[in-house]
Amino acid sequence: MLKTVEQHFRELTPAVDFCSLRLVSRQDEVIEVRQDVLQPVDTEDDVGAMITVVDGGGLGYAATCDLSAAGLGEALDRATRWAQKTASAAIVDHGKVPRPPSVGEYACAIARPWAATPLGERIDLARQECARLKTDDRIVDWSASLWWIAEEQLYLTSDGGRTQQRFEYLIPGLSVTANEGSETVSRRYGGFDLGRQGGLEILDDVHFFDQAPVIADEVLQLLVAPNCPTGTMDLLLDPDQMYLQIHESIGHPLELDRILGDERNYAGTSFVSLDMLGSYRYGSDLLNITFDPTIAEEFASYRWDDDGVAADRQYIIRQGILERALGGSTSQMRATQPGVANSRACSWNRPPIDRMANLNLEPGTSSLEELIGAVEHGIHMKRNLSWSIDDSRNKFQFGCEHGQMIRNGELAEVVKKPNYNGISATFWRSLKGVGNAALNEVLGTPFCGKGEPNQVIRVGHASPPALFADIDVFGGE
Repeated sequence: MLKTVEQHFRELTPAVDFCSLRLVSRQDEVIEVRQDVLQPVDTEDDVGAMITVVDGGGLGYAATCDLSAAGLGEALDRATRWAQKTASAAIVDHGKVPRPPSVGEYACAIARPWAATPLGERIDLARQECARLKTDDRIVDWSASLWWIAEEQLYLTSDGGRTQQRFEYLIPGLSVTANEGSETVSRRYGGFDLGRQGGLEILDDVHFFDQAPVIADEVLQLLVAPNCPTGTMDLLLDPDQMYLQIHESIGHPLELDRILGDERNYAGTSFVSLDMLGSYRYGSDLLNITFDPTIAEEFASYRWDDDGVAADRQYIIRQGILERALGGSTSQMRATQPGVANSRACSWNRPPIDRMANLNLEPGTSSLEELIGAVEHGIHMKRNLSWSIDDSRNKFQFGCEHGQMIRNGELAEVVKKPNYNGISATFWRSLKGVGNAALNEVLGTPFCGKGEPNQVIRVGHASPPALFADIDVFGGE
């Protein structure tokens, strides 16, 4: 199929300034066992192509799932007409946007291919872990899931560019809910924050088979635990909460198209402005954030973005100072600012826009014992439960599943329904401790939404635990 599509594209390419084809083929399989009952196995196959044309400074695009010569020819005609129509009205001279003719191939590393393991064995893995969650009559709901995704991308340009990339992803998940009287609490592991690239070896890498008894025990602790107290105290966040803190209060506000106002009517704007780049103190000296799509196992690693631009590691925030925004080639030209290779689309029927990829908090030097020992009065929170952030990505409130008080440098009683709030512009300046490399966890979510029409895309976040001073904490009802 790839050879045929490439031949059609080379033969049909119109006489324009630039033309590209991005073909995306994707397969999904979801296995879920709930209350020890196998749910219907969900499978999906999807393939199509996006055509982009630049001509006379205008830009047009058209998507099609008809990959015949006739289907691709019709899409090329539509994209060309749109490029010609927008040439006189575009706010950007798209002919001046750099479009390198990249050439090469990339494939993620896989030790235990999903497809090489029979379906029955994959189902048995989920059955086994689901059964281990029901440890008490108070546990009223429990489930285990495995979500596998395979994707292949072919990117062709009229000036000889050709890149081919192959990815496989696995998102394992466990969930358990307990009830007693009017009280109901839940604990989860993975599901929407533990996506990685690779095969079934990921289950061993993330210690998946150790987690069922842990979260079953913790949900029963939460059931009888007191509510989180209210007050100002130090806050120690586990990586499974840090990933969302980074995502919402660093990633989204630093997307360059959002800073330029493109998302204002849908997903909001940003408290960050262009004049902050290069000088703004985003956090304490301990805050070092990198954009890094080169980490082999991380969820959003790739060699080239969806505009064919080669991706590399860049500091976004270094020692607390904001250095650059998350903007692809078009936004970089508009803002006259450096960015990163992050023009990304969620599928073949969407155009690429500025998106996070792998956005990571670089490890510090503290052990977990040192982080806890540095707290006189505080709380340790794990796993996100709820979140809310304003449309400039500044004021926020997060709730977590599990809390444990810290007193005089030691962990104390478990508390339930812990919440905290803050302001992005000042929250990161309170960062006073960052875990070392041994505590770093590679996480990722498949559910980041943005754009009109909406695009839900994969992003990666790696982080160790992090300690913040004097944060407003409160309990739920």
